Amino acid sequence: MNDDPAATNSEDSPEEPVLDELFAVIEERRETLPEESYTASLFTHEKGENAVLEKLGEETTELVLAAKDDDREELLHESADIVYHLLVLLAMKNADVGDLRAELRARR
Repeated sequence: MNDDPAATNSEDSPEEPVLDELFAVIEERRETLPEESYTASLFTHEKGENAVLEKLGEETTELVLAAKDDDREELLHESADIVYHLLVLLAMKNADVGDLRAELRARR
């Protein structure tokens, strides 16, 4: 999937920059820390960044199991969980989707 806002799926339908939009929400939650926000709770958790690292480990295990079981729906669900928690970790480390995109481009 290409998250470049200028990219298109077809002549009439630009791709949604979903990762950029999600990252913007994560950044907004980090700044405003709404009380009932799961994302905000990750930034204020008593374990600090370890809470996110643990979630990444947990979600990775669930992803591997879903792949092993050939469960496409669960595979996609767990993949989304990993991407979300990865974006939270990037925000914690003062990196962003642009940094990730640049690293991926450098590996082409």
